[in-house]
Amino acid sequence: MNKKRILILTNRVPYPLNDGGNMAMNAMIDGYHEAGMDVYLLAMNTTRHPVPPEQLRDIYQHTEGFNAVAVDNSVRVWGTLMNFLWSREPNHASRFKHKEFEEKLIETMAYFKPDIIHVESIFLSSYMPLIRSKSSAKLVLRLHNIEHEVWERAARHSKNPLKRYYLNNLAGRIKAYENKVWHEYDLLLPITHADAKVLVATGVKVPYVVAHFAFAAAPFALHSADVPWCAYHLGAMDWIPNRDAMKWFLMKVWPEIRKVAPDFRFYFAGRYMPAYFKSLNIAGVQCEGEVADAQEFIAGKRILIVPLKAGGGIRIKILEAMAAEKLVICTRIAMQGIDANAGEHYIEANEAHEFAAAIDYVLHHKTEALQIAARGRMLVLSQYKRQHIMDEVIAAIQEL
Repeated sequence: MNKKRILILTNRVPYPLNDGGNMAMNAMIDGYHEAGMDVYLLAMNTTRHPVPPEQLRDIYQHTEGFNAVAVDNSVRVWGTLMNFLWSREPNHASRFKHKEFEEKLIETMAYFKPDIIHVESIFLSSYMPLIRSKSSAKLVLRLHNIEHEVWERAARHSKNPLKRYYLNNLAGRIKAYENKVWHEYDLLLPITHADAKVLVATGVKVPYVVAHFAFAAAPFALHSADVPWCAYHLGAMDWIPNRDAMKWFLMKVWPEIRKVAPDFRFYFAGRYMPAYFKSLNIAGVQCEGEVADAQEFIAGKRILIVPLKAGGGIRIKILEAMAAEKLVICTRIAMQGIDANAGEHYIEANEAHEFAAAIDYVLHHKTEALQIAARGRMLVLSQYKRQHIMDEVIAAIQEL
Protein backbone atom coordinates (compact mmCIF):
# COMPACT_ATOMS: atom_id res chain seq x y z
CA MET A 1 0.00 0.00 0.00
CA ASN A 2 1.26 3.45 -0.89
CA LYS A 3 1.58 5.41 2.33
CA LYS A 4 -1.22 7.93 2.56
CA ARG A 5 -1.63 11.15 4.48
CA ILE A 6 -4.96 11.39 6.26
CA LEU A 7 -6.41 14.44 7.95
CA ILE A 8 -9.08 13.58 10.53
CA LEU A 9 -11.63 16.21 11.54
CA THR A 10 -13.56 15.77 14.79
CA ASN A 11 -16.22 17.95 16.41
CA ARG A 12 -14.66 17.44 19.82
CA VAL A 13 -11.36 16.25 21.22
CA PRO A 14 -11.74 12.45 21.59
CA TYR A 15 -10.46 12.43 25.15
CA PRO A 16 -10.82 11.12 27.82
CA LEU A 17 -11.73 7.65 26.59
CA ASN A 18 -14.65 7.21 28.94
CA ASP A 19 -17.62 7.56 26.59
CA GLY A 20 -18.63 5.78 23.42
CA GLY A 21 -18.19 8.69 21.03
CA ASN A 22 -14.61 9.34 22.11
CA MET A 23 -13.77 5.65 22.01
CA ALA A 24 -15.18 5.30 18.49
CA MET A 25 -13.21 8.28 17.15
CA ASN A 26 -10.01 7.18 18.87
CA ALA A 27 -10.35 3.68 17.39
CA MET A 28 -10.31 5.14 13.87
CA ILE A 29 -7.34 7.41 14.64
CA ASP A 30 -5.33 4.51 16.07
CA GLY A 31 -6.54 2.19 13.30
CA TYR A 32 -5.21 4.45 10.55
CA HIS A 33 -1.94 4.92 12.45
CA GLU A 34 -1.52 1.18 12.94
CA ALA A 35 -2.16 0.71 9.20
CA GLY A 36 0.91 2.85 8.46
CA MET A 37 -0.79 6.09 7.48
CA ASP A 38 0.49 9.55 8.37
CA VAL A 39 -2.31 10.87 10.58
CA TYR A 40 -3.07 14.50 11.42
CA LEU A 41 -5.92 15.20 13.86
CA LEU A 42 -7.68 18.56 13.76
CA ALA A 43 -10.27 18.74 16.51
CA MET A 44 -12.68 21.23 17.97
CA ASN A 45 -12.14 21.78 21.67
CA THR A 46 -15.72 22.71 22.45
CA THR A 47 -17.35 24.40 25.41
CA ARG A 48 -19.65 21.38 25.76
CA HIS A 49 -16.77 18.86 25.87
CA PRO A 50 -13.71 20.88 26.94
CA VAL A 51 -10.27 19.35 27.44
CA PRO A 52 -7.88 21.55 29.46
CA PRO A 53 -4.59 22.72 27.84
CA GLU A 54 -2.40 20.67 30.19
CA GLN A 55 -4.10 17.48 28.96
CA LEU A 56 -3.99 18.50 25.29
CA ARG A 57 -0.21 18.62 25.47
CA ASP A 58 0.04 14.94 26.40
CA ILE A 59 -2.35 13.27 23.94
CA TYR A 60 -1.99 12.10 20.33
CA GLN A 61 1.76 12.45 20.36
CA HIS A 62 1.98 9.37 18.12
CA THR A 63 0.31 11.22 15.23
CA GLU A 64 2.04 13.37 12.60
CA GLY A 65 0.19 16.35 13.99
CA PHE A 66 -2.57 17.33 16.41
CA ASN A 67 -4.29 20.66 16.83
CA ALA A 68 -7.34 21.59 18.90
CA VAL A 69 -9.26 24.78 18.14
CA ALA A 70 -11.36 26.35 20.90
CA VAL A 71 -14.98 26.48 19.73
CA ASP A 72 -18.00 27.81 21.62
CA ASN A 73 -20.84 25.47 20.64
CA SER A 74 -23.06 26.19 23.64
CA VAL A 75 -26.78 25.68 23.18
CA ARG A 76 -28.40 29.08 23.63
CA VAL A 77 -32.15 29.73 23.72
CA TRP A 78 -31.96 32.79 21.46
CA GLY A 79 -29.72 31.10 18.90
CA THR A 80 -31.91 28.00 18.87
CA LEU A 81 -35.04 30.12 18.39
CA MET A 82 -33.51 32.14 15.55
CA ASN A 83 -32.38 28.95 13.85
CA PHE A 84 -35.86 27.45 14.23
CA LEU A 85 -37.58 30.52 12.79
CA TRP A 86 -35.22 31.64 10.03
CA SER A 87 -33.08 28.70 8.91
CA ARG A 88 -33.68 25.38 7.24
CA GLU A 89 -30.34 24.06 8.45
CA PRO A 90 -30.41 22.02 11.68
CA ASN A 91 -29.17 23.90 14.73
CA HIS A 92 -26.65 21.11 15.32
CA ALA A 93 -24.80 22.04 12.12
CA SER A 94 -24.98 25.79 12.75
CA ARG A 95 -23.32 25.44 16.16
CA PHE A 96 -20.19 23.93 14.60
CA LYS A 97 -19.55 26.73 12.09
CA HIS A 98 -16.56 28.62 13.41
CA LYS A 99 -14.20 31.10 11.75
CA GLU A 100 -11.05 30.09 13.62
CA PHE A 101 -11.62 26.41 12.88
CA GLU A 102 -12.11 27.27 9.22
CA GLU A 103 -8.84 29.22 9.17
CA LYS A 104 -6.96 26.40 10.90
CA LEU A 105 -8.44 23.90 8.44
CA ILE A 106 -7.20 25.94 5.47
CA GLU A 107 -3.76 26.25 7.07
CA THR A 108 -3.58 22.53 7.85
CA MET A 109 -4.61 21.45 4.35
CA ALA A 110 -1.94 23.71 2.85
CA TYR A 111 0.76 22.44 5.20
CA PHE A 112 -0.12 18.75 5.55
CA LYS A 113 -1.38 18.17 1.98
CA PRO A 114 -3.66 15.24 2.85
CA ASP A 115 -4.61 12.50 0.39
CA ILE A 116 -7.69 11.72 2.46
CA ILE A 117 -9.82 13.90 4.71
CA HIS A 118 -11.83 11.79 7.16
CA VAL A 119 -14.76 13.57 8.83
CA GLU A 120 -16.04 12.17 12.13
CA SER A 121 -19.32 14.10 12.35
CA ILE A 122 -22.07 14.72 9.81
CA PHE A 123 -22.35 18.24 11.25
CA LEU A 124 -18.87 19.17 10.02
CA SER A 125 -20.11 18.73 6.46
CA SER A 126 -20.72 22.48 6.19
CA TYR A 127 -16.95 22.75 5.63
CA MET A 128 -17.14 20.56 2.53
CA PRO A 129 -17.35 23.39 -0.07
CA LEU A 130 -14.26 24.95 1.52
CA ILE A 131 -12.41 21.63 1.48
CA ARG A 132 -13.29 20.96 -2.16
CA SER A 133 -12.07 24.42 -3.15
CA LYS A 134 -8.72 24.10 -1.34
CA SER A 135 -7.82 20.42 -1.64
CA SER A 136 -8.00 17.50 -4.06
CA ALA A 137 -8.18 15.04 -1.15
CA LYS A 138 -10.85 12.35 -1.19
CA LEU A 139 -13.51 12.85 1.50
CA VAL A 140 -14.59 10.09 3.87
CA LEU A 141 -17.48 10.40 6.33
CA ARG A 142 -17.82 8.21 9.43
CA LEU A 143 -21.49 7.81 10.41
CA HIS A 144 -21.76 7.23 14.15
CA ASN A 145 -25.50 6.84 13.60
CA ILE A 146 -28.32 7.91 11.32
CA GLU A 147 -28.80 11.16 13.18
CA HIS A 148 -32.38 11.94 12.18
CA GLU A 149 -33.54 8.56 13.51
CA VAL A 150 -32.29 9.51 16.97
CA TRP A 151 -34.49 12.59 17.08
CA GLU A 152 -37.50 10.92 15.47
CA ARG A 153 -37.45 8.32 18.24
CA ALA A 154 -36.92 10.98 20.90
CA ALA A 155 -39.95 12.85 19.57
CA ARG A 156 -42.12 9.71 19.67
CA HIS A 157 -41.32 9.16 23.34
CA SER A 158 -41.72 12.80 24.41
CA LYS A 159 -44.81 13.55 26.51
CA ASN A 160 -44.52 17.31 26.11
CA PRO A 161 -46.37 18.39 22.91
CA LEU A 162 -44.17 21.47 22.36
CA LYS A 163 -40.99 19.46 22.81
CA ARG A 164 -42.37 16.75 20.55
CA TYR A 165 -43.15 19.34 17.84
CA TYR A 166 -39.66 20.83 18.06
CA LEU A 167 -37.96 17.42 17.98
CA ASN A 168 -40.00 16.35 14.95
CA ASN A 169 -39.08 19.58 13.20
CA LEU A 170 -35.41 19.09 14.10
CA ALA A 171 -35.50 15.48 12.88
CA GLY A 172 -36.93 16.63 9.55
CA ARG A 173 -34.20 19.24 9.10
CA ILE A 174 -31.48 16.75 9.97
CA LYS A 175 -32.93 14.17 7.59
CA ALA A 176 -32.88 16.65 4.70
CA TYR A 177 -29.34 17.71 5.66
CA GLU A 178 -28.11 14.10 5.84
CA ASN A 179 -29.74 13.10 2.56
CA LYS A 180 -28.00 16.01 0.85
CA VAL A 181 -24.47 15.64 2.21
CA TRP A 182 -24.25 11.84 2.04
CA HIS A 183 -24.14 12.14 -1.75
CA GLU A 184 -21.22 14.58 -1.63
CA TYR A 185 -18.60 12.31 -0.03
CA ASP A 186 -16.31 9.86 -1.82
CA LEU A 187 -16.68 7.09 0.79
CA LEU A 188 -19.12 6.50 3.65
CA LEU A 189 -18.32 4.48 6.78
CA PRO A 190 -21.58 3.57 8.55
CA ILE A 191 -20.97 2.07 11.96
CA THR A 192 -23.63 -0.67 11.61
CA HIS A 193 -25.23 -2.77 8.89
CA ALA A 194 -28.61 -1.30 9.87
CA ASP A 195 -27.31 2.19 9.12
CA ALA A 196 -25.89 0.98 5.80
CA LYS A 197 -29.36 -0.25 4.83
CA VAL A 198 -30.73 3.25 5.42
CA LEU A 199 -28.11 4.66 3.04
CA VAL A 200 -29.06 2.15 0.36
CA ALA A 201 -32.78 2.79 0.87
CA THR A 202 -32.30 6.52 0.31
CA GLY A 203 -30.61 5.91 -3.02
CA VAL A 204 -27.06 6.87 -2.06
CA LYS A 205 -24.65 5.67 -4.76
CA VAL A 206 -21.48 6.55 -2.83
CA PRO A 207 -19.41 3.44 -1.96
CA TYR A 208 -19.52 2.42 1.68
CA VAL A 209 -17.87 0.06 4.14
CA VAL A 210 -19.46 -0.91 7.44
CA ALA A 211 -16.87 0.15 10.03
CA HIS A 212 -17.95 -1.20 13.39
CA PHE A 213 -16.30 0.03 16.54
CA ALA A 214 -13.62 -2.55 17.24
CA PHE A 215 -11.06 -3.46 19.87
CA ALA A 216 -7.35 -3.72 19.06
CA ALA A 217 -7.05 -6.79 21.31
CA ALA A 218 -8.92 -8.54 24.10
CA PRO A 219 -9.42 -5.41 26.17
CA PHE A 220 -10.45 -6.32 29.67
CA ALA A 221 -9.71 -8.93 32.28
CA LEU A 222 -12.62 -11.09 33.37
CA HIS A 223 -14.33 -10.10 36.58
CA SER A 224 -13.48 -11.99 39.73
CA ALA A 225 -15.84 -14.51 41.30
CA ASP A 226 -16.66 -12.29 44.28
CA VAL A 227 -18.15 -9.41 42.25
CA PRO A 228 -21.62 -8.71 43.66
CA TRP A 229 -24.80 -9.20 41.65
CA CYS A 230 -25.67 -5.54 41.23
CA ALA A 231 -26.25 -3.37 38.14
CA TYR A 232 -24.92 -0.19 36.61
CA HIS A 233 -25.47 2.29 33.80
CA LEU A 234 -22.73 4.52 32.41
CA GLY A 235 -23.43 7.20 29.82
CA ALA A 236 -22.99 10.89 29.06
CA MET A 237 -26.02 12.76 30.34
CA ASP A 238 -25.76 15.67 27.93
CA TRP A 239 -27.30 13.31 25.37
CA ILE A 240 -31.10 13.59 25.58
CA PRO A 241 -31.86 9.88 24.91
CA ASN A 242 -29.65 8.90 27.87
CA ARG A 243 -31.36 11.38 30.20
CA ASP A 244 -34.84 10.34 29.11
CA ALA A 245 -33.97 6.66 29.47
CA MET A 246 -32.66 7.12 32.99
CA LYS A 247 -35.73 9.12 34.07
CA TRP A 248 -37.98 6.37 32.75
CA PHE A 249 -35.93 3.63 34.38
CA LEU A 250 -35.85 5.27 37.82
CA MET A 251 -39.49 6.32 37.85
CA LYS A 252 -41.17 3.36 36.11
CA VAL A 253 -38.81 0.40 36.06
CA TRP A 254 -37.03 0.56 39.39
CA PRO A 255 -40.21 0.26 41.52
CA GLU A 256 -41.03 -2.96 39.64
CA ILE A 257 -37.53 -4.33 40.22
CA ARG A 258 -37.79 -3.57 43.95
CA LYS A 259 -40.93 -5.70 44.14
CA VAL A 260 -39.07 -8.83 43.00
CA ALA A 261 -35.63 -7.97 44.42
CA PRO A 262 -35.90 -5.62 47.44
CA ASP A 263 -32.15 -5.76 48.16
CA PHE A 264 -30.94 -5.30 44.59
CA ARG A 265 -28.71 -2.27 44.00
CA PHE A 266 -28.25 -0.02 40.97
CA TYR A 267 -25.49 2.52 40.32
CA PHE A 268 -25.38 5.05 37.52
CA ALA A 269 -22.74 7.52 36.41
CA GLY A 270 -21.77 9.75 33.51
CA ARG A 271 -20.43 13.11 32.45
CA TYR A 272 -22.69 16.17 32.75
CA MET A 273 -24.95 14.53 35.32
CA PRO A 274 -27.94 16.85 35.91
CA ALA A 275 -28.49 18.11 39.44
CA TYR A 276 -31.95 16.51 39.29
CA PHE A 277 -30.44 13.02 39.34
CA LYS A 278 -27.94 13.87 42.04
CA SER A 279 -30.74 15.12 44.31
CA LEU A 280 -32.83 11.95 44.04
CA ASN A 281 -33.13 9.80 47.14
CA ILE A 282 -34.28 6.39 45.92
CA ALA A 283 -33.76 3.27 47.98
CA GLY A 284 -31.22 0.96 46.35
CA VAL A 285 -30.06 3.54 43.80
CA GLN A 286 -26.82 5.50 43.88
CA CYS A 287 -25.92 8.32 41.49
CA GLU A 288 -22.13 8.61 41.15
CA GLY A 289 -22.03 11.64 38.82
CA GLU A 290 -18.92 11.80 36.65
CA VAL A 291 -16.38 9.12 37.58
CA ALA A 292 -12.64 9.57 37.18
CA ASP A 293 -12.05 5.95 36.13
CA ALA A 294 -14.80 4.23 34.15
CA GLN A 295 -13.08 0.84 34.33
CA GLU A 296 -12.89 1.03 38.10
CA PHE A 297 -16.58 1.97 38.23
CA ILE A 298 -17.74 -1.04 36.22
CA ALA A 299 -15.27 -3.50 37.76
CA GLY A 300 -17.33 -4.15 40.88
CA LYS A 301 -20.65 -4.82 39.15
CA ARG A 302 -21.91 -7.78 37.15
CA ILE A 303 -24.85 -6.36 35.17
CA LEU A 304 -25.13 -3.50 32.68
CA ILE A 305 -28.62 -2.06 32.24
CA VAL A 306 -29.35 0.07 29.16
CA PRO A 307 -33.00 1.21 29.04
CA LEU A 308 -32.76 3.35 25.87
CA LYS A 309 -36.01 4.13 24.07
CA ALA A 310 -34.36 6.29 21.40
CA GLY A 311 -30.97 6.39 19.77
CA GLY A 312 -29.04 5.09 16.80
CA GLY A 313 -25.67 3.78 15.72
CA ILE A 314 -24.02 1.40 18.13
CA ARG A 315 -23.75 1.45 21.92
CA ILE A 316 -20.04 1.08 22.55
CA LYS A 317 -20.60 0.81 26.29
CA ILE A 318 -22.52 -2.39 25.58
CA LEU A 319 -19.61 -3.83 23.58
CA GLU A 320 -17.26 -2.76 26.36
CA ALA A 321 -19.42 -4.50 28.97
CA MET A 322 -19.76 -7.66 26.92
CA ALA A 323 -16.00 -7.77 26.40
CA ALA A 324 -15.61 -7.56 30.18
CA GLU A 325 -18.08 -10.46 30.51
CA LYS A 326 -20.80 -8.39 32.10
CA LEU A 327 -24.38 -9.55 31.67
CA VAL A 328 -26.23 -7.00 29.52
CA ILE A 329 -29.94 -6.34 30.05
CA CYS A 330 -31.19 -3.80 27.54
CA THR A 331 -33.89 -2.70 25.13
CA ARG A 332 -34.06 -3.72 21.50
CA ILE A 333 -33.14 -0.15 20.51
CA ALA A 334 -30.05 -0.22 22.73
CA MET A 335 -28.76 -3.40 21.08
CA GLN A 336 -29.38 -2.05 17.57
CA GLY A 337 -26.30 -2.41 15.40
CA ILE A 338 -24.72 -5.22 17.45
CA ASP A 339 -24.99 -8.69 15.92
CA ALA A 340 -26.14 -10.36 19.12
CA ASN A 341 -29.07 -12.66 19.84
CA ALA A 342 -31.45 -12.08 22.74
CA GLY A 343 -31.29 -14.91 25.25
CA GLU A 344 -27.97 -16.12 23.85
CA HIS A 345 -25.64 -13.12 24.25
CA TYR A 346 -27.79 -10.72 26.31
CA ILE A 347 -31.24 -10.40 27.86
CA GLU A 348 -33.75 -8.16 26.12
CA ALA A 349 -36.25 -6.06 28.10
CA ASN A 350 -38.36 -3.26 26.63
CA GLU A 351 -41.02 -2.61 29.27
CA ALA A 352 -40.84 -2.09 33.03
CA HIS A 353 -42.20 -5.53 33.89
CA GLU A 354 -39.72 -7.16 31.49
CA PHE A 355 -36.75 -5.52 33.23
CA ALA A 356 -38.11 -6.72 36.57
CA ALA A 357 -38.59 -10.23 35.22
CA ALA A 358 -35.04 -10.22 33.82
CA ILE A 359 -33.52 -9.27 37.18
CA ASP A 360 -35.66 -11.87 38.95
CA TYR A 361 -34.50 -14.54 36.47
CA VAL A 362 -30.84 -13.61 36.79
CA LEU A 363 -30.82 -13.68 40.58
CA HIS A 364 -32.43 -17.15 40.58
CA HIS A 365 -30.46 -18.56 37.62
CA LYS A 366 -26.93 -17.25 38.13
CA THR A 367 -25.22 -20.11 36.32
CA GLU A 368 -27.30 -19.51 33.19
CA ALA A 369 -26.72 -15.75 33.48
CA LEU A 370 -22.95 -16.28 33.61
CA GLN A 371 -23.17 -18.46 30.50
CA ILE A 372 -25.00 -15.69 28.61
CA ALA A 373 -22.32 -13.20 29.68
CA ALA A 374 -19.55 -15.58 28.58
CA ARG A 375 -21.13 -16.04 25.15
CA GLY A 376 -21.44 -12.26 24.85
CA ARG A 377 -17.72 -11.86 25.49
CA MET A 378 -16.81 -14.48 22.90
CA LEU A 379 -19.06 -12.77 20.34
CA VAL A 380 -17.37 -9.38 20.82
CA LEU A 381 -13.83 -10.75 20.76
CA SER A 382 -14.50 -12.75 17.59
CA GLN A 383 -16.45 -10.17 15.56
CA TYR A 384 -15.15 -6.79 16.68
CA LYS A 385 -11.43 -6.93 15.91
CA ARG A 386 -9.91 -3.67 14.73
CA GLN A 387 -7.44 -5.10 12.22
CA HIS A 388 -10.12 -6.93 10.22
CA ILE A 389 -12.36 -3.85 10.03
CA MET A 390 -9.51 -1.47 9.22
CA ASP A 391 -8.28 -3.79 6.45
CA GLU A 392 -11.64 -3.32 4.70
CA VAL A 393 -11.58 0.45 5.25
CA ILE A 394 -8.04 0.80 3.92
CA ALA A 395 -8.88 -1.33 0.87
CA ALA A 396 -11.82 0.94 0.06
CA ILE A 397 -9.65 4.05 0.47
CA GLN A 398 -7.07 2.58 -1.89
CA GLU A 399 -9.75 2.24 -4.56
CA LEU A 400 -10.81 5.90 -4.39
